[in-house]
Amino acid sequence: MTMDKEQLIIQLNDADVSKRLDALRQLKAMIDAGEIEKVEAGNDVNNHIHTTYSFSPYSPTKAVWMAYNAGLKTAGIMDHDSLSGAEEFIEAGKIIGIMTTIGVECRASMKNTPLAEKRINNPDQKGVAYMAIHGIPHQNIQKVVDFFKPYVAARNERNKKMIDNINKMTASAGIVTDFENDVVPLSNFKCGGSITERHLLFAVSKNITAKLGKGPQVVKFLKEDLGIAISGKNEQFLSDPENEVYEYDLLGALKSNMVEKFYIDATDECPDVTEVLKLAKDIGGISAYAYLGDVGNSVTGDKKAQKFEDDYIDLLFEVITDLGYNAVTYMPSRNTLEQLREVRTRCDKNGLFQISGEDINSPRQKFICEAQRAPEFSNLYDATMALIGHEIAGTENYENNMFSDKTVAAYPDLKARIEYYKGLAR
Repeated sequence: MTMDKEQLIIQLNDADVSKRLDALRQLKAMIDAGEIEKVEAGNDVNNHIHTTYSFSPYSPTKAVWMAYNAGLKTAGIMDHDSLSGAEEFIEAGKIIGIMTTIGVECRASMKNTPLAEKRINNPDQKGVAYMAIHGIPHQNIQKVVDFFKPYVAARNERNKKMIDNINKMTASAGIVTDFENDVVPLSNFKCGGSITERHLLFAVSKNITAKLGKGPQVVKFLKEDLGIAISGKNEQFLSDPENEVYEYDLLGALKSNMVEKFYIDATDECPDVTEVLKLAKDIGGISAYAYLGDVGNSVTGDKKAQKFEDDYIDLLFEVITDLGYNAVTYMPSRNTLEQLREVRTRCDKNGLFQISGEDINSPRQKFICEAQRAPEFSNLYDATMALIGHEIAGTENYENNMFSDKTVAAYPDLKARIEYYKGLAR
C-alpha cells in the first residue's frame, strides 16, 4: 500500500527500525520528485538531540527528519547512558542528506574530587555531574553500549524504588503506576535504551489523565493532593483540555516540582568521573563537562530556580581541567549573556573546546537555538564543523581523532586544531 506524506511521517516513529528508515527513504524520494518542498539548510547546528533511546517524542529517524525540516546544517544524537540509537541516526542522516554526530550523556560521580559536596549541574543530588562524550568514532559504538549496560541495570533498580515512592503519594487518589507495565513500554529499554526519571513521570502523567481527564481538575489535584507548586505558564497549559501535548506539559510540571519528594540518590548507576574520562579517551571521543549555571526562569519549564556552579566557578574549572576534560558543552538559550561570557573566557584560558547543543526531549522545544545566532557565538559553528571532521577522522583511524596524543602533538594550539578539523568536514 502506498502511503501519503502524513502516514510516512507517523511511520518515522514506528517500533520497527527498518520501517522507520524505509519511511524516511520514501519521504526523500518524494522530495527528490518535487512532491514535497525541499528544505534548504542554513547554518544552525544542534549537537544535543535526545531520542526514544533515552527520553524524547522522536525516534532517531524522526529526530533527523525534524532536524532536516528545521533547516539544521548538522544534527547530533545525545542519549542518556545509551548509544543504541546511533547507527539508525547515522543512516537517517545519510538518507536525508544532513551531517550527523553521535554522542552519549551520563551522570558521573565526583565523590573523589573537590566537588564531592557541591551541587554541580544536577538539580537532584550533590556530588554527581552530567557530562557528555561527543564525536564517538563509529567503530566504537558497541564499546560504549557495553560500558553502560551495568549502569542502566542499576538505574532500573532505583527506578523501581522511586515508582514505589511515587505511588505512596498518588495511591490515595486511585493512581498507581507499575514499572514493568506502565514505564518500560514507554521506553526503548528492550532495544538498548535507558529509562530516566522523565519516563517515570510520563507514565504517572498518563495515569493521572486516565483517572482525571485533562483540564483544571488536574491542576487542582497537583496543588491540593500532591502539594506541588505550578508555574503560571504550566498552569495555563494544564488548564486547557485541548492541549495537544498535555501529558508532556504535565510531565514538565511534575519534574520541576515533584522529583525531590520521591528522589533516591543515584550511586551504583553513576560511574566515577575518571572511568568515563578514560572511556572517552580509549574510544577517541571528546569528553565534555555540561555547564548548567544558576537557573532563573527555566527554558524547558521543568527546572525550578536553583543555584549551581556559578558561585564556585574558579574551583569548577580547576577541577575539570585537572581531571582532563577536553571540552565544555553549554546551551546559549539556557543562560544569561553574562554567564556565557564567563564560561567562554574560562574555556579559552584553560584550553577547553566549546560545544553547543539545544537539549531536545519535548515537542515544545525548537531544534534551532536562535540565541546562538548572535555573532559572538560564531565559534560554536566552527566547533561543530570541527566536531564533524573529528568524527570522520576518528572513524577512519582512531589515532586521527581531535584529542589523541598524536594530534595534540601535531596541533598543540586548539584554534589551529579546530581549523584543521573544520577542513576535514568540508
